[in-house]
Amino acid sequence: MNKAEVQTLKRKSVSGAVSYFARSLFLQGIGFVSAIILSAYFAPEDFGIYGIVLTIIGILIFFSDIGLASTLIQKKVEPTLEEYRSVFTVQFVLSLVILLVCVGVASTDLLSQKTGMVGNYILLALGISFPLATLKTIPSVMLERQLLFSKLVIPQIVEQVAFQGVLIWLAIAGWGALAYVPAIVIRSVLGVITLMLIKRWQIGFSTNWLALKSLLGFGLKFQLNDFLARIKDQLFFLFLGYVLPLRENGYVQWAKTWSMYPYALTVNNVMAVTFPTFSRLQDRPKQLQSAIEKSLFFITLAIFPILCGMVLFISPLIELFPTYAKWQPAIPSFIFFTLSIAWSSISSPLTTALTAIGQINYTLKLMVIWTILTWVVSPLLLIWYGFTGIAAAALIISCSSFLSVWYVKRFVVLQVWEQVWRQLLAVVVMAVLGFLGGSFWIRSVWWLVLGMGLTAATYGVVLLAVGKTVIFSQIRSLLAVRTEKLSNSA
Repeated sequence: MNKAEVQTLKRKSVSGAVSYFARSLFLQGIGFVSAIILSAYFAPEDFGIYGIVLTIIGILIFFSDIGLASTLIQKKVEPTLEEYRSVFTVQFVLSLVILLVCVGVASTDLLSQKTGMVGNYILLALGISFPLATLKTIPSVMLERQLLFSKLVIPQIVEQVAFQGVLIWLAIAGWGALAYVPAIVIRSVLGVITLMLIKRWQIGFSTNWLALKSLLGFGLKFQLNDFLARIKDQLFFLFLGYVLPLRENGYVQWAKTWSMYPYALTVNNVMAVTFPTFSRLQDRPKQLQSAIEKSLFFITLAIFPILCGMVLFISPLIELFPTYAKWQPAIPSFIFFTLSIAWSSISSPLTTALTAIGQINYTLKLMVIWTILTWVVSPLLLIWYGFTGIAAAALIISCSSFLSVWYVKRFVVLQVWEQVWRQLLAVVVMAVLGFLGGSFWIRSVWWLVLGMGLTAATYGVVLLAVGKTVIFSQIRSLLAVRTEKLSNSA
């Protein structure tokens, strides 16, 4: 890759990141508003039912993908039409198998014994979404390879608006967890139609085993990593759904869902852009280092104060709004899950970098460690502290994420501490102020708003005091790339 190609890649990545983040901010805003409304109208049991079914689907997703789509993205040269069709054929067949499995499970009492018939209906709706989602795989891969993230997010907006709109409408109408069924189906259909209109390709079936064999080397390792992730997350939470009462499982699902919003807004958005970018820069160590460090800097810049604010103000919020008092038992779990996200915001970009540069073996090692810790530490804390112990275990296990820094440094020279210490210092001062003023924030909604404003301002002031030069330098570097892109377009 020559210098001009690197500059083009950089412009596309920054432009894509900005566009993708702006649209995703809109998506997360919709999801955030929806979660507020659903928390008021849904009982903890409703969250528990959906959480159990979603966990089952998460496990089945593993069997609908053998890592081939990620291999197409990571591939250095443009995949052939034969390779695209071969991957599509394999995934479509697997999706039909998953649909049949969902139908089989729904025709028995395996799920309904825990969730009632509504669980079966949700499972069938999600099962139908599998073949539909397969139709989006290749167009999505093509857009990612071209770094056209601004187009890729349009179907997501359509899906999110449709899903949350139907869900809220039916929740208010008193459907309970059953509201998920039509919402899931409508989301799936509209998502496929939208993406097919944006990115057309010569859809077709192929069974070119030579093409598949060339992709499976990386793909199977990638999928093994995903398999361990399923054991660590979905299978473990399915175990929880079995051993915990539905209400307590609902508390855990509610706390985890809310804690993940900052992660989805920042880390997921950045990683969606950086994976193909890192892959293209794997032969350019200096540029790769810069890209990883910028990812760490801007992710922590945004996510640290959000996580801190969530921990500081969750109790005052619930106390001031009696409608949400039913979630009081879930507050400790929410706090533990939220704090664990801070570590994930650092480790996730680094594990993404390892995968993108082809060092999937190290990602596998990390996943093995985290899987073992999850199945050892979490059950112990569950026994000792009840359902709150699950979130406490997540926080303890997240501290092992320092290993991702160690592994990445074997291949890329990184200054991780330099990218995060200013944000960490500013958020500690923010947390101290928020904690000291805790007795004031619960007096009224106006005091609560004042507290949020003061703590946010404190973060900004401290950050500027210790890192004004670095922050402006980082922002200018992104704006320069953006300006260059606009100039070239003109």
